[in-house]
Amino acid sequence: MAESVSFDARGEIALIKIENPPVNALSQAVRSGLAAAICRGEQDTRIKAMVLIGGERGFSAGADIREFGEPPRQPLLLDVIDVIERSSKPVIAAIQGTALGGGLEVALGCHFRIASPDAVMGLPEVKLGLLPGAGGTQRLPRLIGVSAALEMIVEGTVVSAQRALVLGLVDELAPGGLEAHALDFARGIVASGKPVRRVSMLDCEPSDQSVFEAYVETVERKRRGYIAPLRCIAAVRAATELPFKKGLERERAMFLELAASPQSKAQRHAFLSERAAAKIPDMRAKTAIGTLPIDLVGVVGAGTMGTGIAMCFANAGVPVMLVEANADNLERGMALVRKNYARTMARGGLSQAEMDKRVALIRPSVSNDQLAQADLVIEAVFEELEVKQKVFRMLDQICKPGAILASNTSYLNIDLIADATARPEYVLGMHFFSPANVMPLLENVRGARTLPQVCATAMKIGKLIGKTPVMVRVCDGFVGNRMLAKRTRESYFMLEEGATPQQIDKVLYDFGFPMGPFAMSDLAGVDVGWLNRQSRLANLTSRERACDILDQIHALGRFGQKTGAGFYRYDADRHRSVDPEIEALIVNHSKKRNIERRQISDVEILERCLYPMINEGAKLLEEGIVDRPGDIDVVWLKGYGFPAFLGGPLFYADQIGLPVVYEALLKYQVVHGDQYWKPAALLENMVRSGKRFYT
Repeated sequence: MAESVSFDARGEIALIKIENPPVNALSQAVRSGLAAAICRGEQDTRIKAMVLIGGERGFSAGADIREFGEPPRQPLLLDVIDVIERSSKPVIAAIQGTALGGGLEVALGCHFRIASPDAVMGLPEVKLGLLPGAGGTQRLPRLIGVSAALEMIVEGTVVSAQRALVLGLVDELAPGGLEAHALDFARGIVASGKPVRRVSMLDCEPSDQSVFEAYVETVERKRRGYIAPLRCIAAVRAATELPFKKGLERERAMFLELAASPQSKAQRHAFLSERAAAKIPDMRAKTAIGTLPIDLVGVVGAGTMGTGIAMCFANAGVPVMLVEANADNLERGMALVRKNYARTMARGGLSQAEMDKRVALIRPSVSNDQLAQADLVIEAVFEELEVKQKVFRMLDQICKPGAILASNTSYLNIDLIADATARPEYVLGMHFFSPANVMPLLENVRGARTLPQVCATAMKIGKLIGKTPVMVRVCDGFVGNRMLAKRTRESYFMLEEGATPQQIDKVLYDFGFPMGPFAMSDLAGVDVGWLNRQSRLANLTSRERACDILDQIHALGRFGQKTGAGFYRYDADRHRSVDPEIEALIVNHSKKRNIERRQISDVEILERCLYPMINEGAKLLEEGIVDRPGDIDVVWLKGYGFPAFLGGPLFYADQIGLPVVYEALLKYQVVHGDQYWKPAALLENMVRSGKRFYT
């Protein structure tokens, strides 16, 4: 029998244990081992029932990611589960830790299920552009009903053991030791003579078609462009319309279709890139790097960003000192914290007691001295080098030795900020994205002298507070904003040349972004964008400075949604409409600058918005700002709304072909006579050698 699955006869009960650390992935060896173990139990006349349990780390987190993209290896999980379910002897799944994806499908193939109180279960395949492919879409609705199954399968929702008990997904909870409880449960089944209960034999009650129609409508609105959620709905619908075997065939056909689809390949790439981003390559070989303890966090600045950062730590149960010199600003900041939590509570995402607990973890103060014992202090003040250096000089004097000092800067040179202290090795950037308590990305920026332990701590902290941390090095704008600047530049230039805000926004929206650059500007605040532009005027080219459309809109007091007007006009419900005043402003601007307006195609808009970004990504790799192309993709997927079904800008570039991007850059270099369009050396070399960002 395969070593990854053990068989231990405990009297008349066989204990079958999956032992494939770290997550008991269902590798080919595990699948073979499970099938062999069940057959052994069936053939052994002394065995009356079998308990299937996972090793110490959990039941099973599902498929082995090392098999992603490879030809299927026998036995298929679908067939192994069939062996389990067809057993004439009761098979009990004892679930601890996680039972996800194929892991839960294995449990569904068992005749009974018990779980430890801390177990979690789910079918999250949709997040990889797939659907459960081993009977999950057919068994789950038979067991817990169509509506609950749709939520778990279409949304990839993970449920607690307590919720699973209510749904009927598990038969009982094991508050003590799971293994002992499972063996007792199995003995009870044998003693009672209770027959095996095959989920595939249960009736799937027909559901009102409006349930499926409502889910389709929701998916088309919230998961626009994604194929997998729609296939998940269709598969569950098949469970209500077809016999089990036919439904299984329908599920398998759709699974294979999705597995071969570009979308699933992109989403699997995104998943693997996110996992890889958590590792810092040049630190792998260094043993015992360790991390620094973080028991108290300080945040300097109680504006929108500072309060959002404070909430991140409070949400994770970490006490936070929120320091703001101005008492009125501090009170406004705390009011914003309470407002944000109240909004979450109103949606049912938080109880009053939990809200009070989190608010209590944020300790407001006007005194910088309160930061003296903080292990980590994050500065979130105005984006100006001199202002931040002043704050860091203060922190260097007040904070204890060994405390980490982090800047939330989105552009500035971390090394210059570190120069303001006598501890540059403890300084780094921690770039949160607004709103900080919502957006998942954390761009950690290591300076030239930042200690490995400090970098490792920042990455660990990112995970602790529920972020996706990516480590980058120092450059203007780091990864995300440096690339975004290229898209922003071309968007404004195309306004001058003949495009309209709504045309550019629609092209990028149709591509898959949540919104285009001008709708985003109105949402974030035209005044915010204007302040950023003013702080960077010295770095702009003469044409970039002359393209002052944003300045003109700002001068009119049109600050976006909050004032009812920006690039668009907004009604009381913040629904936007095209504003002729802005169109006239843009046309007049072009006329004053002697730029002849022309029709700009959607294809040109997409190329000019995306290809300079891809080119800049190649430069970031050239310069060593990031270690992997996947880090760039993760930044854009988690921080800038790049559609996951396209995998990120560099994965997308590989899919359309690097020669396509390269030739377009050369074309625009000729058209505009501008070295801005010159392809990066890395991109040129890859095209000439037939290579890609990803092999």
